[in-house]
Amino acid sequence: MRVGSDNRRLRGARSGSATAFRATQVVAGLGAALCLLGAASCNELVRASRSSTILVIDRIGAASGGTPDDPIPTLLNSDVLLNGGVFPDIARVTTRLAFKVPGTSENPTAPTSANWVTVTGYRVEYQRTDGRSEQGRDVPYAFAGGLTFTTTDISSAEFTLVRAQAKLEQPLISLRNLGGAVTLSVIATITFYGHDQTSSAVSAEGTIGINFADFADPDA
Repeated sequence: MRVGSDNRRLRGARSGSATAFRATQVVAGLGAALCLLGAASCNELVRASRSSTILVIDRIGAASGGTPDDPIPTLLNSDVLLNGGVFPDIARVTTRLAFKVPGTSENPTAPTSANWVTVTGYRVEYQRTDGRSEQGRDVPYAFAGGLTFTTTDISSAEFTLVRAQAKLEQPLISLRNLGGAVTLSVIATITFYGHDQTSSAVSAEGTIGINFADFADPDA
C-alpha cells in the first residue's frame, strides 16, 4: 500500500510540473496578446517578468517612404504626399542584451542561448507635446504590427513606423498642398515585445520625433 501511495504521489508531482510548465507558456502568450492593447500592458508585463534578460534599444532611425534615404535617428521628416502618391515610412531599430544581474567587472555576465530575446511584435502610438492627442483628429491612429527578429548580442531590424493608410486619413490628409496646418509634429512611442528562450516575457520602449508635412517633391 505504501508503494502504491508513493507512486500516486510521484505521478501527481509529474502532472503538477507539466501543468505548471504549460501554465507558464499560456501566461507568456496572454502577455504578448495584452501588448496589442497598449504600451502600459507591456510595461506591467516586463515588471512582472521572470526573465533575467533586459532588451536595450540602442537607437531608432527612420526615413521618409518612397525615398532612397537611410534611416537616421532622432527625427523623421515624413512626406504625406510624394510625387502624387503615399508611401509608408520605414524605421530601423538596433537592440542589444543586458542583464538584471550584470555580474562584476572581473566576471561579467555573458549571454547564453536561453537569454536570447525574440521580438514578436510592436505597437506605435503618437502624441503631441501640447496634449492634444485624439486619434484620427490630432494624431494618426495607434497600431500594432507583426515583427520577428532575435537579439543574440546586438541586432537590428526594420519595421513600419507610419502606415501608408495613415496618410489617407485625418489629420495627415489635411496637410496636402499646405492645407490646414503646414506641419504636424509628434512623438512616436514604439513598444517592442517578445520573450527570451525560456518563454519569459520581455519588452522595450523607444521614441522618435516625426514632422509630418507636404514637403517639396525631389524633382520639383
